[in-house]
Amino acid sequence: MDRTQKRIASQPLTSSQSTEERALPLTHVAIIMDGNRRWADRKGLPRLIGHKEGVKSLKRLVKHVSAAHLDFLTVYAFSSENWQRGQDEVDYLMELFSQVLKYELAELAENGVRLRFIGNLAGMPAQLNRGLAAAMEDTKLNQGLKMQVALNYGSRLEITEAVGKIAAEVQAGRLSCSAITPELISAHLYTKDIPDPDLIIRTGGEMRLSNYLLWQAAYAELYVTAVLWPDFTPAEFDRALAEYSARQRRYGGD
Repeated sequence: MDRTQKRIASQPLTSSQSTEERALPLTHVAIIMDGNRRWADRKGLPRLIGHKEGVKSLKRLVKHVSAAHLDFLTVYAFSSENWQRGQDEVDYLMELFSQVLKYELAELAENGVRLRFIGNLAGMPAQLNRGLAAAMEDTKLNQGLKMQVALNYGSRLEITEAVGKIAAEVQAGRLSCSAITPELISAHLYTKDIPDPDLIIRTGGEMRLSNYLLWQAAYAELYVTAVLWPDFTPAEFDRALAEYSARQRRYGGD
């Protein structure tokens, strides 16, 4: 570890440190925001309150990483498997997403955030889907943080859809089998025009990716913390970045 890495590893990063000042290149951070329900259970509160507190945690973090000049932030908000939860919880989450769009979008836009929603958006409620489309349109020219929110997202479904599109092109004679490369597959994913994540953070302590960005995470560094998402502060984020900066990325090599 060189002197710069030792300095960064020994103290939390602050919002005044841009990504260019860090020892390792850091363009894209992806987060699995886990632990809302357990947070509420531990406090004896309704689980829906945990989701509401989780939104507050995300709002704090977006302000923090915007000030630190991170380029890309992708968060896992609702998986394609989450439809299996109780109907009351699912309905609450759909309403919560709508309320966030209604009351938080203006502030995000003022801070230069460009919003993008990835996943099987056609499977979301129609009114909410219209709101998602409007939010992407309203922020598409913003030059600050590029923020992707994964909704009704599952990585296996994403890859399956990509393979299906490529197979259709081969069948139609527009593409040869020899032209199929990892780059071509990447170009057919929901994340086709953003870089793969450098770092994936998972809160809540579970040691798995939960069907999140499986293709894109091939060489990402992983950071797992037992901190539940509502308690995940900007200081915790800086701690994750400090550990990342102290690592040596080998991209599959020795």
